[in-house]
Amino acid sequence: MSATTAPPRVLIYSHDSFGLGHLRRCRAIAHAMVGGTGNLTVLILSGSPIIGSFDFRARVDFVRVPGVIKLRNGEYTPLNLLLDTEQTMAMRASIMKHTADIFDPDIFLVDKEPLGLRGEVRETIDMLKGRGARVILGLRDVMDDPALLKAEWRRKKAIPALRDLYDEIWVYGLPQVHDPLEEIDVPHSVRRKMIYTGYLERSAPRNLPEAGLPDGVEEPFVLVTTGGGGDGDLLVDRVLKAYESARAPEIPALVVFGPFMQPEAKAEFQDRVDRLDAVAAITFDTHLETLMERAAGVVAMGGYNTFCEILSFDKPALIVPRQVPRREQLIRASRAQELGLVSMLTEDMAEDPAAMATAIRQLTQQRRPSQVVVPGLLDGLENVNRLVAMHLAEGRTAARLPHKTRQDRLTVARRDDRRAG
Repeated sequence: MSATTAPPRVLIYSHDSFGLGHLRRCRAIAHAMVGGTGNLTVLILSGSPIIGSFDFRARVDFVRVPGVIKLRNGEYTPLNLLLDTEQTMAMRASIMKHTADIFDPDIFLVDKEPLGLRGEVRETIDMLKGRGARVILGLRDVMDDPALLKAEWRRKKAIPALRDLYDEIWVYGLPQVHDPLEEIDVPHSVRRKMIYTGYLERSAPRNLPEAGLPDGVEEPFVLVTTGGGGDGDLLVDRVLKAYESARAPEIPALVVFGPFMQPEAKAEFQDRVDRLDAVAAITFDTHLETLMERAAGVVAMGGYNTFCEILSFDKPALIVPRQVPRREQLIRASRAQELGLVSMLTEDMAEDPAAMATAIRQLTQQRRPSQVVVPGLLDGLENVNRLVAMHLAEGRTAARLPHKTRQDRLTVARRDDRRAG
């Protein structure tokens, strides 16, 4: 079968080996893509050690490359292999390029890192651009504090990559919430490539038997989630202190530690949980959406995926954002609180068990995100599918319209869809 007649293909690159954010975002996008285009195949490149724990829809698969983790000094080291970092990075880059060579995608979607981890996808980008594939960067709504992002992107030579390598930049958010490149000096040509899709709506799987809740938790309950859990110690500690206090919340809590929480910390927290009648804990659930759908409210750190789930399931939420090493969660939570979508306590405020207990207690009286009108808030996956359809319809060799018309074309596509409906 020739490349011109082969069913369309999308390759997605997700660099992270630690945490769940990038993987879960790419998985949600891949599932939406194959749901929107009947003959589309999506392949995810990932370094996540737990990607195999998740289920994937038909026509979505993954290739796992050797994992690396970032040390406190900013350097990277292999996650499992007894190889030096340079050998591991060379292996990752080689696997990615050879996979892309054989898979031959029409669209290459790169998540967050313009050149990949330490530049590992640069050769893959060059190869696919030479074949006429669309190369697209996907950014979450908030990257980091502008001053920190400026220094990071200068070091990584990100701005020239945005200018020279990418056809479009999809921002999975809305400008009225946040501009991820705020205060970043980028060329106007880069700004013209940016398309705000809206946030990525999530749903709970409907084909699963409803699992029972752990002992000690009954509905209504509050779900406490740390995401991957690698940096969730402070949140869990603050919540447990609130339930250990004299004015503990009456509503039960279910704490999800996360798969990357350190075993020593998890064991200590479990001992404390075991002494509380109104709190239960689990390590992880690959279908966390089902628990969130059942929860009366959510206590979380405010990572991108959790924020999307809070909006999607319309849950009253208390966000206690992490403030180091990135200020992403604090920026997102602060703006969301200004809009009335969530409530927030800073880490310092949450140190007071009484303040934390009061905030948890007030969750059930808090208004839901749907009571705030933000047009297009959860249109992200729908708009990603429209953009994919546009690119596939144009084909690899068709003349491309100027970047400045892309957002206008997306608006026209929305209007045509409404008329057709």
